[in-house]
Amino acid sequence: LREPGLNLRVVQLFRDPRAVHNSRLKARQALLRESVQVLRSRQRTEPRGPARHQQQHLLLPPGLLGGGRPPQPQHRAEFFLGGALEVICQSWLRDLLLARRAPDWLRRRYTQLRYEDLVREPRAELRRLLRFAGLTVPPALEDFVLNMTRGAAYSSDRPFLISARDAREAVHAWRERLSRQQVRQVEAACGEAMSILAY
Repeated sequence: LREPGLNLRVVQLFRDPRAVHNSRLKARQALLRESVQVLRSRQRTEPRGPARHQQQHLLLPPGLLGGGRPPQPQHRAEFFLGGALEVICQSWLRDLLLARRAPDWLRRRYTQLRYEDLVREPRAELRRLLRFAGLTVPPALEDFVLNMTRGAAYSSDRPFLISARDAREAVHAWRERLSRQQVRQVEAACGEAMSILAY
């Protein structure tokens, strides 16, 4: 970041963790391997000793916490997805706290973007990001970002399909698909980061 020849800028994208959990549940099988890798990354960075067991996995389906038994096959994906989201939220929190305490030279090279803001105001957020990067906004790029976020419909059946869709529906889809218990669990696991990000 300090290398003058690079002029590196960092844009960190965030999304409401409830929406992230909803999306990850829809694509649970496709994300199984990735979730296991995320959980392994926590094991590599966690301190050794009794303190590492004080925090429970809050995003696991009911009945998975008792007795140290491995999850049943039908709950295996949810087990790993829930644990991975906790790791992701803790990583976000570390980044957010670091950004708050960052020196001026770092703050000038770092900005945050909330997915929800991009979806609600795509042109304004695109202009803000390109201004931050020192780039101009070609009209074709403005048209592209508007088209990609204002498509005719929202399809949740194919989460990795990149197409024009009404992304505004994706912002609140979790409200209809997650149970109250799932919402409370995500909020408990990710509350600090959500508060800083105004979720």
